[in-house]
Amino acid sequence: MDAQGRGRADNIDPADQWVLNPNTGEYELRLSSSAPQSGVPRPRRGNPAPTGAGTRQGQRARTAPERDRQAPPGTDVPGPRRRRGAPPEPPPGRRRTKPKKSKAKKVLLWTGGSMAFVLVAASAAGYLYLKHLEGNVTTTDVGSAGKQGFSKDEAFNVLIIGTDKRTGKGNEGYGDANSVGHADTNILLHVSKDRTNATALSIPRDLIANVPDCPTKQPDGSTKVIPGTDNVRFNISLGQNGRDPGCTMRTVKELTGISVDHFMMADFNAVKTLTTAVDGVDVCLAHPVDDKDSHLKLPAGESKVEGEQALAFVRTRHSWGNEGDLDRIKVQQQFLGSLMRKMSSSDTLTNPSKLISLAEAATKALTVDTGIGKVSTLKDVALELKKVPTKNISFMTVPVLDNPADGKYHKTVIVNPAAAPAVFGAIKDDVSFTEVKKKEKAAKDAQAARLKGTKSAASEVRVRILNGGAAGGSAQLTLAWLQNSEGVQKSENAGNAPAQLSRTTLEYAPDQAPQARRLAAIMGLSGSALKPGKSVTNSQGLPAMTLTLGKDFKGAGEPLTAATKAPDVDKSTADKVKCAS
Repeated sequence: MDAQGRGRADNIDPADQWVLNPNTGEYELRLSSSAPQSGVPRPRRGNPAPTGAGTRQGQRARTAPERDRQAPPGTDVPGPRRRRGAPPEPPPGRRRTKPKKSKAKKVLLWTGGSMAFVLVAASAAGYLYLKHLEGNVTTTDVGSAGKQGFSKDEAFNVLIIGTDKRTGKGNEGYGDANSVGHADTNILLHVSKDRTNATALSIPRDLIANVPDCPTKQPDGSTKVIPGTDNVRFNISLGQNGRDPGCTMRTVKELTGISVDHFMMADFNAVKTLTTAVDGVDVCLAHPVDDKDSHLKLPAGESKVEGEQALAFVRTRHSWGNEGDLDRIKVQQQFLGSLMRKMSSSDTLTNPSKLISLAEAATKALTVDTGIGKVSTLKDVALELKKVPTKNISFMTVPVLDNPADGKYHKTVIVNPAAAPAVFGAIKDDVSFTEVKKKEKAAKDAQAARLKGTKSAASEVRVRILNGGAAGGSAQLTLAWLQNSEGVQKSENAGNAPAQLSRTTLEYAPDQAPQARRLAAIMGLSGSALKPGKSVTNSQGLPAMTLTLGKDFKGAGEPLTAATKAPDVDKSTADKVKCAS
């Protein structure tokens, strides 16, 4: 039986039987995996496969003109050239058959269509799940107390508030039975602009502070101003007299001078659900604890806590240090560091089940401001925080002193006027409390370079002064000081800036760099305040620099040099394991 007949008999396309032998470079006829191939002629490379011309069937397949064109016997006539890489031509006398799709191609086509369907379905499911998560989040409109959106390109401050309100199943025995939800635990989280570091500053609940007047949004859309109160515990900045988290944000600004962009508030349930979602948090105790008030019972050394036990751990006070709130804060900081390590671990991030549980727990447990109320925005906040190495996340507490008004009982504390301003200033100036290497050093070097070089004489400095957020009249006072005390006669008051700035800036053209250095030296401006750009035209028609006095402006003649090194304070970092004592 010839190839064509054998192929039909076995239901095999004969064209598929001519295959290229990679060892010889020739096409060979392979009738089957077991059929012998001896005696089968091998066509020369580049020629068509044998046609079976000597067979009766092959003769019948040719037309008469084709037979007339046959070469004489013994003449070696090469066949037509085949394009390189093209499959061999089918033998003459046989109808050209349509190539069959291989099983692999059929599988790819089928799965390709199915995969597209799966991706569309997954996208739809992801969208619906995102909407489901957004339905979990509770938001509060804090108005001008915070920002209306979130920027990935700026440093940001988030106030984390833990309330003592007895909401949720199983929390009836915790906290104050009649509490309206005070600010029991408060952490101001500052994340640096370059994401190399973050600072978590704990604010004691018993810290004496001034709570300012606070506009609050009412259910009917109106605004009600809650009158402020001076010399009261910080914790009543929330809940008391109807105060919302925006009031606590304003109190932080009043206390520290640091603007708060957003807030996240959680109750007792948050600790229980978040720790359960990550299968527990590792803690360490320097001594065994059996606390009758919190019902925490743990041995010395390392343990894993979750749910009710985790809540008991962070609420325990009488088993640590001097049994006060300050020592409990330290233990809470150690707990949060461990929780951060667990949430950012590969064991959590590569486990879809844990991630879903964590997403559900976090969105159900949190109340946030409307500026970050969408799940997509909360995800952005989390991803920006994730960029910060845990070794550069510092935990510390506002430096305080015992309140002299308490006498010998020490119920409350006050801000330490000698140590606290430096801490607040470092956070405002985005200075790290940990050693941040290459990136921070490069930024400092660039700032220092701007201040180096030749300086013009004060009499050659031309500058227009704008008020961009400083106290009223600051531009005129600065003008008078520069002209009368410092000899900068070519200066003028240009009024208010088009927009307010948080920091004072000096913009100058490249050829004005010597003037900029002189004015920076006179005013005590840091390198970060110098802004290379364009010159403007002053009232005499001459090019001048632009000095914009920002919200950080302290007054004419007072230096504005930003801190370059954080003060030495008692702190811990999120990467270190410490045992509660």
